[in-house]
Amino acid sequence: MELTSTRKLQSQSFLGTDSESIVSGTRVAIIGLSGGGSHIAQQLAHVRVGNFVLFDYDHVEDRNLNRMVGATEKDARSGTSKVKVMTRLIKRVNPDANVMSVPKKWQEEAELLRDCDVIFGCVDSFSERQQIEATARRYLVPYLDVGMDVHSVEDGFSIGGQVVLSMPGGLCLKCYGILTDERLSREAAGYGAAGNRPQVVWANGVLASAAVGVFVQMLCPWSDRKLRGILREYDGESHTLSTSNRIAALGGVLCRHFSDSLSVGDPFWKP
Repeated sequence: MELTSTRKLQSQSFLGTDSESIVSGTRVAIIGLSGGGSHIAQQLAHVRVGNFVLFDYDHVEDRNLNRMVGATEKDARSGTSKVKVMTRLIKRVNPDANVMSVPKKWQEEAELLRDCDVIFGCVDSFSERQQIEATARRYLVPYLDVGMDVHSVEDGFSIGGQVVLSMPGGLCLKCYGILTDERLSREAAGYGAAGNRPQVVWANGVLASAAVGVFVQMLCPWSDRKLRGILREYDGESHTLSTSNRIAALGGVLCRHFSDSLSVGDPFWKP
């Protein structure tokens, strides 16, 4: 008993007083579970997040096995739903976690996002990321967007990605230049030059870890830094993750994309 108490004090000395109860009482949504989303689910389970809402309408295929944490060849053969695989993974780490599995497109059950404390978006489509952020703003929920892609360059391929924290009232994906009219018009599909079996598990892991780190920093009082917005960029050639130069350039800028009364507030909310 004394050892257990000592361990609890040691963990709280790092993350802050009552950090364990704060994290265990948190409700997170993860949209997209194939690549980065599977890493995020696993890490949040280890952090001991207590409540999950998992969205993915797809099932496991052989082409997912090179990047989806927790998926097996048996899952691919039987076509196991991705939400079932992630529920299994989370429960093996934290049997006490409450997991709501939604094997549908998130838009079909968007109201489930209302009660979440944080939304993680791990989708490939720019238009879908725009929809998720708009929904998060309407429900006044912080949104952590994780994006990664492989591009053709003259001498081969280049891996890049970013983690963005979009806070209610703060800068958004359009402000940061992640969503642009050009990107939305031509809509990048899948993993671009990488093909349908991209070897990107390590890049997904780096970005997912950064996103989970931001999440913990948001909730627990181990850091005095106030998070209003974050843009971290990943360079797959140098294997580095750094704060984007755009952050300094955007100092003092206010978001104009969600500034009107029609952009925020749930019209169906009942007190």
